[in-house]
Amino acid sequence: MAETETVAFPQNRTCPYHPPTGYPSESRGQRAVSRVELFNGRTAWLVTGHAEARALLVDPRLSSDRENPAFPLFARRLAETTQRRVELLGLDDPAHNVQRRMLIPSFTLKRTAALRPQIQETVDSLLDAMVAQGPPADLVDAFALPVPSMVICALLGVPYTDHEFFEAQSRKLLRGPAAGDVEAARDALDEYFRELIERKRRDPGEGLLDELIAKQLETGALDRDELVRLAEILLVAGHETTANMISLGTFTLLQHPEQLALVRDWGGGGGSGVPAAVEELLRFLSIADGLSRVAVEDIDVSGVTVRAGDGVILSTAVINRDEAVYPSPDELDLGRSARNHVAFGFGIHQCLGQNLARAELEIALPALFSRLPGLRLAAPAEEIPFKPGDTVQGLLELPVTW
Repeated sequence: MAETETVAFPQNRTCPYHPPTGYPSESRGQRAVSRVELFNGRTAWLVTGHAEARALLVDPRLSSDRENPAFPLFARRLAETTQRRVELLGLDDPAHNVQRRMLIPSFTLKRTAALRPQIQETVDSLLDAMVAQGPPADLVDAFALPVPSMVICALLGVPYTDHEFFEAQSRKLLRGPAAGDVEAARDALDEYFRELIERKRRDPGEGLLDELIAKQLETGALDRDELVRLAEILLVAGHETTANMISLGTFTLLQHPEQLALVRDWGGGGGSGVPAAVEELLRFLSIADGLSRVAVEDIDVSGVTVRAGDGVILSTAVINRDEAVYPSPDELDLGRSARNHVAFGFGIHQCLGQNLARAELEIALPALFSRLPGLRLAAPAEEIPFKPGDTVQGLLELPVTW
C-alpha cells in the first residue's frame, strides 16, 4: 500500500483470528497513523502502532463523547440511529470518573476472586448438560454464551430467566443490521430495565443493580434514565465480549494443536501457565477492534497533526500485532509474555470488567478441554461463519463434536 493511499474502515477479517489484511501496519513498514475512509465518505485517522496507541489513549485531547457530531461512527446503522448519551463508555472526565468510581468496588480482583467458585460451578453445570445431551453441539449456544450471561446476571441481579430476551436485544444492538433494529432493541432494553428497577425498589435483592438503586438512585447521584443506560452497558458488555472470546478462543486453539496441547496438559483445574495463555489469546484475537475517539484539540503524533474535530480510530487487532513489542506477532504463543496489550483498551476507559473476563476465560477454557478431551470441529473450519468487521469480532456459531 502506498503511503498516501486511503483504505476503507472497517474491513472484514478473512480469517476470524487475524486482523484484516488491508489495514496498514508498522510491521509491514507502513505508518503507525494513517488515513482511512468511513462508509459515508468521511475520513478519520487510523492508529496501528502500539506506542502511539498507548500515548493517545491517555491523552485528554481525545474525547469519547458520542454526542459530538464529529465522533467517528463506522457503521451505517449506528450513524443513522438517534444519538443519545452513552453512560460510562461515552463520557469524558470528570463525569466518567464519577460513574467509574461507583462501579469499581464490584469489579476488583478481590471481588472477582470471590466469584470464582460460582463461575466454576456455572462452567461445570453447562459441561454436565453438554455431556448428558451428547454430541454434536453448537458451542456458542451450549457453552460460550451461557457462561458469561449467567455470571453477569448473578453479579447485576438480573433474572437469568430473561436471558433469551436480552441476548436477542444485544445482538440487534451490536449487529443491527438496520438502524431500526438498533433503535427497537434499545427501546426494548430501556423498558425492561425501567420495569426491573421499579420491581427492585419495591423488593430489593443483592445484586449490583440493587446497590446502585440504594446508593445512587435513591440519593439522587443518578437519575432513573442514567441508571437504565448504565445497566444496559454493563449487561451487554458483560456477556457479549466474553462469549466471543470463549468461542473464538476455542476455535483458535483447535486450529493450533501444538498450543492446544499445553492447555490439555493443565487439566480442568488449570495451571500456572493459564493466566499468561489467556493474555496471549486476548492479544491474538483482539475482538473489540476499533476504539473510536474525536480530537478536541490539535495533537501531533507520529509525524502527522491530528486536528481538532478529526476522528481517530485505534485498531486494537493491529496494535497488538506490533512486532516491536511482540516478536513474531502473527504466531499464537501461549508461553510468551503478552503484557501491555490493548485488548481491554488503555487509560481511563480501560475495560472495567477485565478482571471478571479473565477469571471466566481462565476457568472456562481449561475445563472445556479437560472435560471433553476429544473436542473437535464438526464442520470444516472454512465453513464456520464469523462476524463482520463493524461489530465485536467472533463466531456466529461453532459446531463441535467429541
